[in-house]
Amino acid sequence: MLTFDGGQMTLDCLDSLLATDWPTDKLQIVVVDNGSLDDVAERVRAEYPQVELVEPLENLGFAGGCNLGMRPPGEHEFIALVNNDATVEPTWLRPLVDVANSAPDIGAVSPKMVFADRFLGVDLVVPGVSTSKSGKPEKGVRVSGVRIDGVRADNRVSFNEDFYGADQPDLEIGEELGRWTCGRGSIFISLDPGEARPQTLSLRLSNVEHRTVTLSSATAQQTIETDIEAQWFDIALDGEPFDVINNAGSNLYRGGFGGDRGFLERDLGQYEQPAEVFAWCGGAVLLKRDYLEQVGLFDEHLFLYYEDTDLSWRGRLRGWRYLFEPTSVVRHRHAQSSGVGSPTFRFYTERNRMLVLAKNAPARVALRAGLGEIRRFVRSTLSGYVGRPIRLQMPERSVPAHRRRVLTSYLRLLPAMLRDRRATEPVVSRRDLMTSWEVTK
Repeated sequence: MLTFDGGQMTLDCLDSLLATDWPTDKLQIVVVDNGSLDDVAERVRAEYPQVELVEPLENLGFAGGCNLGMRPPGEHEFIALVNNDATVEPTWLRPLVDVANSAPDIGAVSPKMVFADRFLGVDLVVPGVSTSKSGKPEKGVRVSGVRIDGVRADNRVSFNEDFYGADQPDLEIGEELGRWTCGRGSIFISLDPGEARPQTLSLRLSNVEHRTVTLSSATAQQTIETDIEAQWFDIALDGEPFDVINNAGSNLYRGGFGGDRGFLERDLGQYEQPAEVFAWCGGAVLLKRDYLEQVGLFDEHLFLYYEDTDLSWRGRLRGWRYLFEPTSVVRHRHAQSSGVGSPTFRFYTERNRMLVLAKNAPARVALRAGLGEIRRFVRSTLSGYVGRPIRLQMPERSVPAHRRRVLTSYLRLLPAMLRDRRATEPVVSRRDLMTSWEVTK
């Protein structure tokens, strides 16, 4: 388990690991403190003498910190990674080991990861509008404000994958956020165990034209009329709380994007069957020693994000398989370290996706990704420093600066990726592998 200023989350995770249903003489727990400034290392030393603590005294990133804890594997047959912002159920480990032992070519087994919180939800449906974001974009309804029992609480609100990414709210007309659905979308409200259950969700909705929208919760449903001018609408938050999927194994999406299978879907039993998956998620996984000895550990050039996709892909090229086992359950607080959408998150995910493609993907896919980043850099620079002044607007510096940082870091590390690519002798065609596993999101 890797921790970086994890605080109480780290200790909660440690307590859950120590409650694992497994012989204590055959289970070693290693905590790598990745240069934290909090007091977790001192508390682990004082309160958990049975736990091995490793302190590099610097932040080695997820890749470097995990490698330090995994190296060398010693006599262990398996190594499990569990994020410090997760907690495991006592029975989580045994089914993973059983599945891993079922065939010699299984390199890793993923548990079902659900979000730590439980949720209530509301669905929004716009009849006649496409329910998919693939193909020609078509917007459904715009959500520009959310209230829970009359109180703004954006940190408790999640939008599922049927929403487009967040855009800039227009503060002058009272928008607090900006999210468009496609034909449908779901909003989840996290439940705080220490507070009374919320009763009403209020949504500020608008549209590109007059459109009918259906709002529904577990038993309540209403049809409303939306227009260009935003209005507030209320719906009851009823029904039983439910879990939301964080990861049921990992997919390879079109364009070489790695992503969580089932991400932000209600857990309605749709992932209750074991399945082979393209990749595993480093947030919680059981890795076979033989697999790591053949394929290697994480690429420390990546530092943070996509290192699990890279190691999965490298193993796939050598003939290893990965399975998802739903009877093993882990609860996870998602992206607590860097925050989804933060500058750190965006930099590493955008850069590392291209680096992983350069190392593992068919040459045409890798080249297209690199050239695409060059085009994005040029366009953002011309728009920010030339186009805006021509329109008598102030230059936009943040977007070109971000694109320049991503591109220069990618180009600096590209030779190392290409060396690793040349050193790989795949037993599976890169093209065939990507064709077999690439899915449309």
